[in-house]
Amino acid sequence: MAIQWFPGHMYLTKKAIEERVKAIDVVIELLDARLPGSSANPMLAELTGHKPALKVLNKQDLADPAQTAGWLAHYSALPGTRALALDASMSTPARALVQACHELAPNRGGMAKPMRVLICGIPNVGKSTLINTLTARRAAKTGDEAGITKLEQRITLADDFYLYDTPGVLWPRIIVAKSGYNLAASGAIGRNAFNEEEVALELLEYLKTHYPQALASRYKLAQVEALSDEDLLTAIGRQRGALQSGQRVNLQKAAEIVIYDFRAAALGRVTLETPLEFAQWLQAGQQLDAQRQVKKDAIELDRKIRFKQIPRPS
Repeated sequence: MAIQWFPGHMYLTKKAIEERVKAIDVVIELLDARLPGSSANPMLAELTGHKPALKVLNKQDLADPAQTAGWLAHYSALPGTRALALDASMSTPARALVQACHELAPNRGGMAKPMRVLICGIPNVGKSTLINTLTARRAAKTGDEAGITKLEQRITLADDFYLYDTPGVLWPRIIVAKSGYNLAASGAIGRNAFNEEEVALELLEYLKTHYPQALASRYKLAQVEALSDEDLLTAIGRQRGALQSGQRVNLQKAAEIVIYDFRAAALGRVTLETPLEFAQWLQAGQQLDAQRQVKKDAIELDRKIRFKQIPRPS
């Protein structure tokens, strides 16, 4: 199942970013350090690609440190881009954002040329918490739910430093299937847009390959690598008491347990993708999307011929 979620306010946010970015000096994109590739919005890249970019891998305290280092190197190697990792609740690392923005736009600063920064990212990536940390006050609403911020806000961090906060925004069509599952697991997608059991099975497939000891330790299971994804979810449900009548495992409840444990870092510091893995997923998604477009174009061409909107090819 392909996971998609693009509420109406996200379309309005896209239009607002298109207008705002014209007068912006630096774009900060907050990424989830547990899924840096999947949480990088390709629509934002199209809208802001001509501006200096600061990629911030947020929630780094929840992610695998070795994988975070690999992602920082990956993004820092891109032209006009810097990358850093932080936990938005930590005030000292958060202040590094201001310095990084000045390094990306050294000609901006002072009352005559104040720094204008746009901060954006997917829903529930920690943007509001970061802004509250930067301002040392509750400037933005926070919550463990996708889509809390609904309106653009301008926040003055200093007399010559303006920060424009935008609502969390996804993109109209997620062509990388794995990204959809990872985004759902992280909490970036509204819960009504996905099936928890499917997301939990995809999550377990990755974890049992890359972090089997974390699963074994958390759920007191042996040889998790040998279990199918379905059997592993069933075993977790039985171990955690997610039972219904007849001692059958409630797979919905078991799935909710797995997803909650991932979000709460009860499984330890976990990252769900490497730069190479994401590049492979993206290439496969683009190829599949191109094939879909060819079929769609062929159907549309046939429709126009049948209704005599265009002449039949000779």
